Amino acid sequence: MRLRITVLPGDGVGPEVTREAVRVLRTIAETHGHEFDFNEKPVGGAAIERTGDPLPRATLDACLDADAVLLGAVGAPQYDQLPPNKRPEAGLLTLRKALGAYANLRPVVCHEATSDCSPLRPEIVAGADVLIVRELLGGLYFGEPRGRTSDDGDPAAFNTMRYTASEVERVARVAFEAAASRRGKLTSVDKANVLETSQLWRETVTRVALDYPTVEVEHVYVDACAMHLITNPRRFDVLRLVAIPERTILLLEEHNVALCRQPG
Repeated sequence: MRLRITVLPGDGVGPEVTREAVRVLRTIAETHGHEFDFNEKPVGGAAIERTGDPLPRATLDACLDADAVLLGAVGAPQYDQLPPNKRPEAGLLTLRKALGAYANLRPVVCHEATSDCSPLRPEIVAGADVLIVRELLGGLYFGEPRGRTSDDGDPAAFNTMRYTASEVERVARVAFEAAASRRGKLTSVDKANVLETSQLWRETVTRVALDYPTVEVEHVYVDACAMHLITNPRRFDVLRLVAIPERTILLLEEHNVALCRQPG
């Protein structure tokens, strides 16, 4: 196998993480006879310091020309005062859209050796093995219109949450395929009781489920999901996480991180 890999160390722990990941990949290449060609480029705050742009054109071109992209992390407090389109996160969203990266896979496994490191009791967290599938190219992050305005002198802001059925279907199929190769259960998390976008998601997931008869599907409101995740995480196999407010997504992910948190 011969692959061109663009490495984007980014900010914070990013350079440390990507450096060790490259070491692992080099060992894999040497052991199994692969050839990996690494090309490092700046992104996020590191790119801002060098070029004033969180995603320089040269970095984007290198990513588009590569077989794979290894991204560390972006963002730091010192960039919070920059205009929104100049912050590190803006570069990340642009890269995500340019690459068509519509599905984010976040595995969480609680290993026996670290089961007592979680803030949850070992008997609760032991054996947890959850895969979160999160949609990345729709919803509030990319919906239009968006902006800042004023209502009779009172500052206001607005964002639009919007999805199409095709956007829903493509990420749903990623989740179904993953569930079919694991334990055969998919939990679709939404707020269909109050959000039209979630109603579209539930309808579309139900339709797509007909193509995956071996996968058990359940629809759960995000409030209940957060509770189940910290009281009985083993009930979950694949979590399809989309079409709900961003703060709630973060709540679920924080609980998932808690399942396998390391000391310190």
